[in-house]
Amino acid sequence: QAVVNFERLGEHSAAFQGHDVGFCCLGTTRAKAGADGFVRVDRDYVAQAAELARAGGCKHFVLQSSRGANAQSRFLYLRVKGEVENLVQAVGFDHCTILRPAVLLCKRQESRPMEWIARQFLGAVAWVFPTAYSVPVETVARAMVACVLQPGKGKVKVLENGAIHELGKA
Repeated sequence: QAVVNFERLGEHSAAFQGHDVGFCCLGTTRAKAGADGFVRVDRDYVAQAAELARAGGCKHFVLQSSRGANAQSRFLYLRVKGEVENLVQAVGFDHCTILRPAVLLCKRQESRPMEWIARQFLGAVAWVFPTAYSVPVETVARAMVACVLQPGKGKVKVLENGAIHELGKA
């Protein structure tokens, strides 16, 4: 494990050397980092990490994005997620898997009251419609590993929430 300063990521290129697979779940919130900070973390840091990973020999990059990601979106969150998907694909990995989960069901250390309410509601909805609006983070993690163990054909693969649930069961 290497601790890096994302503001000076280029100085840590050695940490990205010699890995066949890269997993990226980096992200923040606009509330926590502000609009500029959100863009810097969710797009710029991720794109730079992908470039360093590719330069270091990474062949398969797995990116956790978001349901609804679209570089043309009017909404900052979805637009940035779409932009970073495009940037990561452009790096030229042999394989690139993009996961677009819906609302992540997880326990957080920090307090996010509205997210907590949404998770309680979506957790209940998940009993009836398990793959529609949410996904446990453990399922996403299992799907990320499974897509590397079974990369399939094609250079880029995008997994929406339902496919994440299916692959996460494997």
